[in-house]
Amino acid sequence: MSDAGIPLMAAEGWAGRRVLVTGGAGFLGSGLCHALAARGACVTALDAMLPEGGANRANLAGAGVELVEADLREADLAPLTRGLDAVFNLAAQTSHAGSMADPFADLAINATAQLRLIAALRQGSPGAVVVHASTRQFYGRPLYLPVDERHPLNPPDANGVSKLAGEQYWLMEGRVTGRPVVSLRLTNCYGPRLRVKDARQTFLGIWFRRLLEGEPFEVWGGAQLRDLAYLDDVVAAFLAAAVTPACHGGAFNIGGAAPVSLRDLAEAAIAAHDGQGRYVVKEFPADRAPIDIGSFHADDTAFRKATGWAPAVGLPEGLRRSLDWLRPRLADYL
Repeated sequence: MSDAGIPLMAAEGWAGRRVLVTGGAGFLGSGLCHALAARGACVTALDAMLPEGGANRANLAGAGVELVEADLREADLAPLTRGLDAVFNLAAQTSHAGSMADPFADLAINATAQLRLIAALRQGSPGAVVVHASTRQFYGRPLYLPVDERHPLNPPDANGVSKLAGEQYWLMEGRVTGRPVVSLRLTNCYGPRLRVKDARQTFLGIWFRRLLEGEPFEVWGGAQLRDLAYLDDVVAAFLAAAVTPACHGGAFNIGGAAPVSLRDLAEAAIAAHDGQGRYVVKEFPADRAPIDIGSFHADDTAFRKATGWAPAVGLPEGLRRSLDWLRPRLADYL
């Protein structure tokens, strides 16, 4: 930790701070890299650049950050973790179907690799604040809506189990060493730089691709409710978590726009594409139905009270911005 100390880093106080963003070439990670660099931080983006993940070198174009291609599971982390002021930890495996197909790789990325990073930071940056990207997935099928942080945990798939383990390792690190750690349990996030070649990152990615290619997209079920968080709002939440001492040591839900059914979301996506596009409603595939959580939307009251944060981008505007950004760049993301 620098002499000034992390708690003094207000929104305008990132200049000169040394920051590591793991998963920094991915969708959310690159968004943070752009935002931090624009605020004057000295940013290193660490990313394994795995083809099945969301990493893309194009995501960091114009950001002015250093990209280090390395895998948390095996890299020498000591040179990358010395003298840091903050770590935004977004390196993860996020595919639910992928986690069920290969739970060992899922566990290695989302849990074992986290322990390696924890150990390296203990040696190189014992006072650095860590904001860890977690997920609403391990709540499982909700017992009530909206889901707050007191909801029982019941992971529906291997990814939920591994992500829960990773989160708990970080929270334990905070309790044991006093490190300022915050875990943010994210809902469905979307925006510029989203992986759109398939549905591995989120179903909206493949919806965007089909819309831009003039092809119909599939809506599975259709009645399920979702709340969606736009990239800029999620980035703002991460920055707020880092500089708010009241958050340190806690796990917080991060929601987004008001919940919407998948059918209504599909209609909104088409409207954002100048009314051009169509979709077909299908039943859940047999291999996905058992791990579907049904309707979900988050209660993020605790985080809002602690930080004053609130989403600023509504769903129609966020969808329009996303499609407008992707339209001239689609080839770079396929």
